[in-house]
Amino acid sequence: MENCKTYIVVGSKSWNLRIFDKVICEFTGIWQFIHSTDELTIELVKKINPKYIFFLHWSWKVPKEIIERFECICFHMADVPYGRGGSPLQNLIARGHRETKLTALRMVEDFDAGPVYLQKPLSLEGNAEEIYIRVGYLSAKMIKRIIDSTPEPKPQMGEPVVFQRRKLGQSRIEKRNSLHGLHDFMRMLDAEGYPKAFIEHKGFRYEFSRAAIYDGRIIADVSIRQLEKNKT
Repeated sequence: MENCKTYIVVGSKSWNLRIFDKVICEFTGIWQFIHSTDELTIELVKKINPKYIFFLHWSWKVPKEIIERFECICFHMADVPYGRGGSPLQNLIARGHRETKLTALRMVEDFDAGPVYLQKPLSLEGNAEEIYIRVGYLSAKMIKRIIDSTPEPKPQMGEPVVFQRRKLGQSRIEKRNSLHGLHDFMRMLDAEGYPKAFIEHKGFRYEFSRAAIYDGRIIADVSIRQLEKNKT
């Protein structure tokens, strides 16, 4: 395999693989998809010897030896250095943002601190899974541009604003100032593998998905399950 024509795409979600199969693997070159931390080893990467490793949706620390030896590019939905860190989608919507930029940046030891290859505008409308799928297709277009033009990344400019990764307990619905605020909270958590917005009442947990505002009210799907006896 020629190094300049070999690439790896890494993604942890089902929509990452769909976009890889439908779009990315049709690009010029030899492409391989990796979807688990067990697969992402220095031994495998050395064997493939890619020009680039693209990370579509990845929440785990990449081994230092991979980052230092290969050109690793991740896609982060914030206009860095604003919005470095975890749960960028949720943190942006919680702060009232309706749009952002999708940034392709080189991975370095510190999260989201590497130089930037390019950025594209990104809408934050819709539920979280719809946005993540939108990110996937936009990332594919950016990948095509990167492999075609091999741009040099430029250092980030400005003072960093770092987001904190959200925890399960933060998906509990607390008091909101408006119906639209509650809808934003529900939709920003509505994606595969994410803890849905929920309330707990008299021994049951109510989880909300597919929320929409209609005629002055929120309509949503509700999943109800019984809590464990010893849970408060």
